[in-house]
Amino acid sequence: MTIRETDTAQSAFLKQQPVKMLIGGQWVESASGKTFDTINPSTGEVLAKVAEGDDEDINRAVAALAAHPDVDKIAFTGSTEVGKKILLASAGNLKRVTLELGGKSPNIIFPDADMKFAIRGAMNAIFFNQGQVCTAGSRLFVQKSVYDAVLSGVTDYASKMKIGSGIDPNTELGPLVSQEQLERVTGYIEAGKREGAKPTTGGERAGGELANGYFVQPTIFDNVHDDMTIAREEIFGPVVVALPFEDVEEVAARANKSVYGLAAGVWTNDVKKAHKVAAALKSGVVWVNTYNQFDAAAPFGGYKQSGYGREMGHAVLDAYTQVKTVWVNLR
Repeated sequence: MTIRETDTAQSAFLKQQPVKMLIGGQWVESASGKTFDTINPSTGEVLAKVAEGDDEDINRAVAALAAHPDVDKIAFTGSTEVGKKILLASAGNLKRVTLELGGKSPNIIFPDADMKFAIRGAMNAIFFNQGQVCTAGSRLFVQKSVYDAVLSGVTDYASKMKIGSGIDPNTELGPLVSQEQLERVTGYIEAGKREGAKPTTGGERAGGELANGYFVQPTIFDNVHDDMTIAREEIFGPVVVALPFEDVEEVAARANKSVYGLAAGVWTNDVKKAHKVAAALKSGVVWVNTYNQFDAAAPFGGYKQSGYGREMGHAVLDAYTQVKTVWVNLR
């Protein structure tokens, strides 16, 4: 069975009845009975109908949470509107609502790095999950003496990636999550071109048999300046900007010149240099000669507009700990 046949069969099965909402441990329809279409991002066709929640459903969910006092935190990604509504409707029953924010993570390659390894790592850093990762290494800083070689290497790597359906085991780059995200990413690509950046590969929506899906070619921009839109704002797609630099002090300052501070990567075989750069970077996590490694015992979070507090590790306990100060005059 081909990928398209598999997608079609899956869609036909899901269309038989709307997907319900999970509230209080029970699968239920929306209070209004309304549904919305969810789209298969590989084909642009309707995959299933899903129950469409509204304020009444939020109230039902809050009531269910209130009945289970051990639930004291809800985390959201994306729009804050639902979070605000639940927080207001909870009337104080929820202790904390956290909002996970984004990043514009610098990924820094020095000349003494293992180039083949660093190029492959840099590409995985940006193209993993089509760049739809908050830690994506979307700013690729390369020291000038090896900039041309690295740019050539990453361009060659990206141009050969297999684009296709996410359920195809041979796919290296799948579709974006929605039409809205497709328009957002292609909008940033066009903004980059208008501002003078030059794609060395990609720079377009995928065509041919992929034209109906939400596919964007893996894109690498050269001739980029730090103040360009594509170098400042989170694109959340398979787009990376390549930026040359002279020395450690310069790259650290430029890497930190961002409203975000979630993650960063450093590629070098000089341990002292790695520690110096890591100490200078205002990022919640710094990977050296690797990227996107996580462990439940290690704290995760960011600086500036990349979130508040830390998840995982011992640091996460602070979010669930009430500290009390008691002053007693024993006179």
